[in-house]
Amino acid sequence: MLLIADVLDPAALERVREGLAEAPFADGRRTAGGAARAVKANRQAVGSEEQVRALARFVRQAMERNGPFQIYARPARWSPILFNRYGAGERYGLHMDDAIMGGDEQRLRSDLSFTLFLADPDSYEGGELVLEGTDGERAVKPAAGALVVYSTGALHRVEPVRSGERLAAVGWIQSLIRRADQREILFDLSRIRDATTEGEARLLMDKSIGNLLRLWAEP
Repeated sequence: MLLIADVLDPAALERVREGLAEAPFADGRRTAGGAARAVKANRQAVGSEEQVRALARFVRQAMERNGPFQIYARPARWSPILFNRYGAGERYGLHMDDAIMGGDEQRLRSDLSFTLFLADPDSYEGGELVLEGTDGERAVKPAAGALVVYSTGALHRVEPVRSGERLAAVGWIQSLIRRADQREILFDLSRIRDATTEGEARLLMDKSIGNLLRLWAEP
């Protein structure tokens, strides 16, 4: 899991919140697949509305400009970005996201899931994103504007909201690099390269990263 702070700055957050305040929302179960539909209780912005599509483009552009996200996820394909809202008593029970999403030309293999938090954590109680792993559970509830990226194969849930309103953007990525261990190696090497001064050492790191991308990438 990777947590990236300030993917949206305060001005960008305000723009998204104001846009969603005027957008229609519907029962979120209609976009859930399989067993997830039975444990999902939230509301989702109607994606056919132009104002919602415009906000989704705005959020995606902010993510595309974020360097840590790009070198961690290395996106090849994106799902549509969805906006969801949880009020008091709403939750999303333990589930796993679908491995294949979309249809026809929009079909993608979901390697990574992401949640971009849009509400200040002090404005609602509960609503933590909980990820299950072999080492136990990890609950996250970061500041508004922060992005959490995690393996789509992870079991996860959203805890019930006790008061206030949880607002977030979610979506899925098909990465150029299918394997998580290879993505981690490239991410670590890229961070080392970016911390390296100019000269032969940086050129050699660029060379190694490029050769590994040629070896592992699935365009």
